[in-house]
Amino acid sequence: MKSIYPEKIIAKISGMGKLRIALISAPFLIAVLAFLSVGFAARNSPLVEHYYSKGVYPSIAHLFSKISSVVSFSLWDTFWIFILLLIIAGIFLAIFRRVKWSWLLLRFTQSIALLYAFFYLVWGFNYFRPKLETRIGWEKPKTDEAVFRSILDSMIVHTNSSYTPVSPADYTAIDQLVEDSYRKNSIQLGINYPNGSRLPKTMLFSSFFAKSGVSGYFGPFFNEIHLNYYLLPMEYPYVLAHEKAHQFGITNEAEANLAAFIVCTTSNDQRLQYSGYVNLLVYFLSDAANLKDVREYIRKIEKPVIFDLRFQRRHWQGLQNKMLDQVQTAANNAYLKTNHIEEGVKNYNQVVGLVISWYFNETQRITPKD
Repeated sequence: MKSIYPEKIIAKISGMGKLRIALISAPFLIAVLAFLSVGFAARNSPLVEHYYSKGVYPSIAHLFSKISSVVSFSLWDTFWIFILLLIIAGIFLAIFRRVKWSWLLLRFTQSIALLYAFFYLVWGFNYFRPKLETRIGWEKPKTDEAVFRSILDSMIVHTNSSYTPVSPADYTAIDQLVEDSYRKNSIQLGINYPNGSRLPKTMLFSSFFAKSGVSGYFGPFFNEIHLNYYLLPMEYPYVLAHEKAHQFGITNEAEANLAAFIVCTTSNDQRLQYSGYVNLLVYFLSDAANLKDVREYIRKIEKPVIFDLRFQRRHWQGLQNKMLDQVQTAANNAYLKTNHIEEGVKNYNQVVGLVISWYFNETQRITPKD
C-alpha cells in the first residue's frame, strides 16, 4: 500500500525521532564517559596531577569562584533548594497526571547523570591526585611511641604558649591572614596560588548541619567554601583554612587538616597559631587515649586551654542530634570511600601521622648537613 505522507514529511519525522533519542541518551553517554574517566584517573594519578589538578582545575576554580563571589549567599545551598523544589513539583504534577511518572523518572535519572559528570569535571578528579608526600617529595619517617609522645608534648607546649582569645569581630582580618599564610606556604603545600578567590559563606542550614556535627564544607559546583554559623571563634581560623584547602584541590581530609595546621601555626598571628594548635591537639589527645599515663599529659595543659576544650565539647554535644549525626557520618563515610579515600571518615584522624611527617621533614630541611 502506498504511503499517504510525502517523502519529505516522513524524512522530517524520522529525523526528529533520531534527535529525540540523541537528546535522551546524551546525559547517560556523558555519565558513562565520566565513569570511564574516573576509572582511568584512579590508575594514573601522575597524569591527573599534571593535566587536571595543575592544568585544567585552576582555570575552573578561577572562573567559578569569581562568579560565586559576586553574591554573599551560598549558591550551592540555593541550588539544592531549587532542585528539591523541582522534585516536589514534579511529583505533584505526576500525581495530578499532568506528566507521566515515566517522564519524571527519566528526567530525574538524566539530571543525576549530568550532575555526576559535572562534579568530577569541576573538582572531583582532584580525588585521584598523588598523596601529599609524593607531590611535595616528603620522606616518610619511621614512627614509634617515643616519637608520638615527643610531638604530643610539643603540641601541648605550643598550645599553652599561643593561647589567646578570638572574637567574631576578628573574622574579616583572620580571613586575610589565612590567605597571606596560604600564599607564603603555597610551594610547601604543593598548591596553585591564587587559584581564584575564596569568599567564606555561612551555611543556610547551619542549625541542621550543627546537629550532625558539620562545621564546614566545600561546594564544588560553585567553588564555594561554607562555614557553620555555630562555629566557635577558637575554631574559626582552623576550619576556614581547612575548607580553603579543599578549594585549592586538596580533597583528602587528613591533608586538608594538615594544610590548615601549617597555615595557622606558621602565621605570625597568635589567633591563628592558637586555633591551629588547639584543634590539632584534639586529634593527638584522641590518639593518646590508650596511653596508660594519658592523664599526665592532660595535666600539662593549662587551665584556659582546658576550659576552651571542655566548652568546645559541651557546645557541639548540646547541638548534636545523634540520629542525624549517625546518618551524616555514614553518608560521608560512603562518599569518601566511593572517591578512593579507603579509610572513610577515619581519614580525618590520620592528620596525626601527617603532622609527625611534617615535623620530621621540617627538621631535616633546617638541619645543616655535613
